[in-house]
Amino acid sequence: MASTAAAVPFWRAAGMTYISYSNICASLVRGCLKEPYRSEAAAREKVHFAVSKWANGKPEKSSNGLCLSF
Repeated sequence: MASTAAAVPFWRAAGMTYISYSNICASLVRGCLKEPYRSEAAAREKVHFAVSKWANGKPEKSSNGLCLSF
């Protein structure tokens, strides 16, 4: 017998967002890679960004760029 409730994706039923589900899947796939593909994927997952404070609609002095690796 079919359910009358709308189907809910399993990641939503588990209390996750699609972004968190996608990040978990991507990290599992990267963990399964063999070299040299694993090191290439690790190099691509670094995040580069700069932080600057804004005042009166204009950016003030920008800080040095930051690099995060997940």
